[in-house]
Amino acid sequence: MTNTLKISLKAGEKIYVNGAVIRVDRKVSLEFLNDVQFLLQNHVLQPEDARTPLRQLYFAAQIMLMDPEGAEKAREVFRDTLANLLGVFRNARVLAGLKHVDTLVCEGRVYDALKAIRALYPLEEEILAAGRPREDALSRAVAE
Repeated sequence: MTNTLKISLKAGEKIYVNGAVIRVDRKVSLEFLNDVQFLLQNHVLQPEDARTPLRQLYFAAQIMLMDPEGAEKAREVFRDTLANLLGVFRNARVLAGLKHVDTLVCEGRVYDALKAIRALYPLEEEILAAGRPREDALSRAVAE
C-alpha cells in the first residue's frame, strides 16, 4: 500500500489532478489515498514565463501532467527540448540533472521530474548570468 499524501489549500487556490482543474472556495485539506499525478497552482508555469531553456523543458513536462489528452504531443516537445539541452549544456551538474529528469519521465514520475527541473534553475541562472555582460562594464562601454 502506498503512503497517503495530505495537501492543504487556501480559499481560491487551484490544484491540477490527473488533468482536472480544481479550485476550492474555502480552506480545505485533501488526502490522496493512492498514487495521483497533481500540480499545485504555485508550481504552474505560465507560457510567457518559459523564457529560459530549463523553463521551456519544465513547461513541456507540466503539460504532460496537466493535459492528459495533449500529453503525447507534449512528450514529443519534451524529448526534443531535452535532446537539445543535453547537446548544449556543458555543466556536469546540469547534465546529470537532465539525465535524472529523463529517467523520472520515462518512469512516469512527471511530478518528481518537475521538482528536479526546478532544482536546476539556480544553476541555469548562474550559467546565463556568466554569459551576460556585467552591468557596470556595459555602462562604462556606453559612456565611452
